[in-house]
Amino acid sequence: MKQLGVVVIGRNEGERLRRCLESMSGMGPVVVYVDSGSTDGSVEMARSRGVEVVALDMSVPFTAARARNAGFARLRQVSPDIEFVQFVDGDCEVIDGWLQDAMSFLQDRADVSCVCGRLRERFPERSVYNRLCDFEWDRAPGETEACGGIAMMRAAVFQEMGAFREDMVAGEEPELCQRMRAKGWKIWRLPSAMAWHDAAMLRFGQWWKRSKRTGFGNAQRLWLTGRDTDASIVKQSLRTWLWAVLLPLVSLAGVIRFGRLGLLLLLLYPLQVLRIAVAMDRGWRFNLERGFFLVLGKFPELVGQIQFWMGHKKRQGSTTFDYKS
Repeated sequence: MKQLGVVVIGRNEGERLRRCLESMSGMGPVVVYVDSGSTDGSVEMARSRGVEVVALDMSVPFTAARARNAGFARLRQVSPDIEFVQFVDGDCEVIDGWLQDAMSFLQDRADVSCVCGRLRERFPERSVYNRLCDFEWDRAPGETEACGGIAMMRAAVFQEMGAFREDMVAGEEPELCQRMRAKGWKIWRLPSAMAWHDAAMLRFGQWWKRSKRTGFGNAQRLWLTGRDTDASIVKQSLRTWLWAVLLPLVSLAGVIRFGRLGLLLLLLYPLQVLRIAVAMDRGWRFNLERGFFLVLGKFPELVGQIQFWMGHKKRQGSTTFDYKS
């Protein structure tokens, strides 16, 4: 696989990083690991396996986009002739056969610049939050608008597009895919199993922080891309304000005007949970969990959006949302 390079990013992933690197050890691609201030021996472990290591300067605000770009730059230095680059997070294990499947598809489809596959949560039984992640990653195969952070891309196209926007805290992958599609490229999701992911999201606070990052990323994309923002991001942001701002305000106005009757408007929350649950076919327990957290998630998303707009107004730099910390 001389035409393929891999960029792995991580911080204090420990055993997860070891499994990640081991999952690709017999496949032959050049691997670059980008570390963002680990204190658990990750750098030393990666080097002991013959992996090229880039240690980021943590005095500069961290973003995953910056880490991936730094890894790609080093990859180009050590292997300038690579045709494809696979981006992987350090808490993932690449599933056997994925790299070849993805590379073969890109070789057969000259109109496709980026492919991703089925990402699976390794421990969905450990928490509702892990189960929600696994469901989130279960998308229909075929042409799609965007990929996530784990995907294979044409190296030349990635470089031509100017790589990821390093000032984006979240949503840098769909933003790059949007630019690719604007140039006529297609993004494709394959039915192949791509990687195991250990989200390790076991606490409510972790879920809250991850949801807040989503809101922050949506607001940042709206600001950076303006009228060119994908309609899905606009709709998601509007739904956040509808459920987390407008409905509570209207309910409050109803209480002021009609007394306790105004509280009846709050019944729209459980009704929305039920509406989402009824539309799914994964079993009632999970359906209700999914509906509940989708509705509740509007509130941390709102906090993230407000945090972006307040920080932008004050001209503050990037904010980091590491839900594992």
